[in-house]
Amino acid sequence: MNKISEFFTNLTIYRERTLLFILSVGIVTLFFFLSLSNIYTPTYHLEKYNPAPETIRAPFTVENERKTEELIREATQAVEDRYTISEDIEAERIEIISEVFAGIKEVKSSSGEGASVEEELATLKSYLPDELTQDLPEGIFEAFMRADTRELENAESLLLSSLKSVFSEGIRSEDVEDAERTIALKVQYSSLSVPIKQAATDLGRFSLVENAFFDAELTEEARKEAAAGVDPVLIRSGEVIVTQGSTLTNEIMEELQLTGLLTGQKNGWPMLGLALFCGLLACIVLYESLKARKRNMTMRQIGVLAIISAFTLLLMKVCSLFVTIDQPYYFLIPAAAGAMLIKLLCDERLAIAMSIVYSLMACLLFNGQIAGVLNAQAGMYTLMSQLASIIFLVQYKDRSAVVRAGASVAFINICMITFFSFISFERYSWVEWSTFIGYGALAALFSVVLTLGVLPLIETGFGILSDQQLLNLSNPNHPLLRKILVEAPGTYHHSVMVANLSEAACESIGANGLLARVASYYHDVGKTIRPNYFIENQMGMRNPHDFLDPEQSAEIIIAHPYDGAKLLKEKKIPKEIIAIAEQHHGTTLLKYFYYQAKNESKHVEESEYRYPGPKPQTIEAAIVNICDSVEAAVRSLNEPTEEKINQIVQGIIENRLLDGQFEECDLTLKQLKVLEQAICETLNGIFHSRIQYPDAKTLVKEAK
Repeated sequence: MNKISEFFTNLTIYRERTLLFILSVGIVTLFFFLSLSNIYTPTYHLEKYNPAPETIRAPFTVENERKTEELIREATQAVEDRYTISEDIEAERIEIISEVFAGIKEVKSSSGEGASVEEELATLKSYLPDELTQDLPEGIFEAFMRADTRELENAESLLLSSLKSVFSEGIRSEDVEDAERTIALKVQYSSLSVPIKQAATDLGRFSLVENAFFDAELTEEARKEAAAGVDPVLIRSGEVIVTQGSTLTNEIMEELQLTGLLTGQKNGWPMLGLALFCGLLACIVLYESLKARKRNMTMRQIGVLAIISAFTLLLMKVCSLFVTIDQPYYFLIPAAAGAMLIKLLCDERLAIAMSIVYSLMACLLFNGQIAGVLNAQAGMYTLMSQLASIIFLVQYKDRSAVVRAGASVAFINICMITFFSFISFERYSWVEWSTFIGYGALAALFSVVLTLGVLPLIETGFGILSDQQLLNLSNPNHPLLRKILVEAPGTYHHSVMVANLSEAACESIGANGLLARVASYYHDVGKTIRPNYFIENQMGMRNPHDFLDPEQSAEIIIAHPYDGAKLLKEKKIPKEIIAIAEQHHGTTLLKYFYYQAKNESKHVEESEYRYPGPKPQTIEAAIVNICDSVEAAVRSLNEPTEEKINQIVQGIIENRLLDGQFEECDLTLKQLKVLEQAICETLNGIFHSRIQYPDAKTLVKEAK
């Protein structure tokens, strides 16, 4: 039997996990198909030289590589060849000039007064190198020999400065003649005598040679530098490629081709990226759904989550169709409605997780259908709006809690819109800002209206137990509570005490305190069928059990949880409360009647004096189980001291634990310790010590 039971348990777990997987994948699959148009731009069937049917803008930024290459080619072609200037050649040619003038000066200073020019020329030729005297005309030396010392110095200075200037700029082979003309002009415009001008010009021409040589390495570096300085030609996102009616030239068609706007162009990478993104979102949804399932969230609630998600996605998609750069209509999205509904109907942590998921989806859905763009502003806005609704939706006792949360959402929306205005390069004008904060306020209003309108429909349609239903059931004027109060007043007050204890214990460990409190009100409704058979309702009358044998008494007592469940079903009370009513005694033993029967007969079956169960299936049911017994035990004390209360609470919890009453719920030993302390603190607050006042007669006597 154990193996069969284990098999069916595992089968149930597998089935639930499969359903959760299907729901998670279903949510993101819907998002996948809704966002396909956001990753692919519309394409056009166009032909060259026809007029453009409409103004077409670039959907994303792309480089026009052909034009960029053209600019690079033009830039490199514009780079002139680089030459290396030889300083050695310059020094050598300058040295020739210096050597000639030094020789002339030496000969003139060493010659006697009677020496003829011919003799001085002969001496000079012996002084200068042969290749120099052979290459230079003899008239050059004769002119310089006839000049005086001052004119020689002027000629030398002019030649040296002119040559240095020309050589420093570099003389290429094709520039030698230009350099010679430059030297000739400088000499001609000098103050030298005519013979010296001619001699200096000839000597300068002789000294001029090529000193700048082509450098392939420097030239290549210059061309690379020029190419690197060319900015790429970009077709920027949103840039107009062609206006309506303009002729579709080759250049325009090329740009349309580059931006993927022509029919037949499809790129599989965006779809692959979207699939990866959806896979990550599915993992988040599945993980959080499994966690919520462990926190006793029902499969119906998971189904509600899927419906809310589908509704939220469809709402965002419809709104995204109207979003433009000038009109960010996503400020109008009532995204907070989905978050509030999930918190109220499912689970707070799940609501936070789904808010993050919806916000990530909004980044893509509101990208203006421009491929490759994510709208971070829309994502931040929807995230903050949803988180505000979750955080400020507290103490849900009536519809006003949703209204208060909506007011907080409106404030956060306005703050976020103002934030976007301040950080934007182009700040909103006052008119735009006023319009957009109006959108934010309307989004909060729509969220409140949607939440309050949809909440009862989902509760009724899916049988979801919400806080609002629990609050309605806790109304003392509810027919069943009135029935308990009138027909079994002792049971009613006992139930109120159990409710206080259960709520405090649940809240101490993060369980559903409201559910435990309301379930405690109804857990003993079955006692109204035979109220006088329960000690709290006898109030001075003879105990009917004195006239019954133990077996009959046990049968009456054991029947009350199931009688109560039957009454609750007839009144269509939520199944969560019915389950706690059935489970609040688990399979515990009626020890009083069991031992009474054992004293009267030797053959007694313990199972006949145990409640048939089931054992508590949830943490809330286990806590009501404990608090029910604790309240009855403490109420029976004549003098309930703190020590006695602590001992009773600890003893009952240990007894239930050893009896295996918590085997089928997720209550941990750590939680048992925490709730034990919470129950003790609550009971000690109720049964605290009071000052003993003297009676009235004593006071009168003392007054006399």
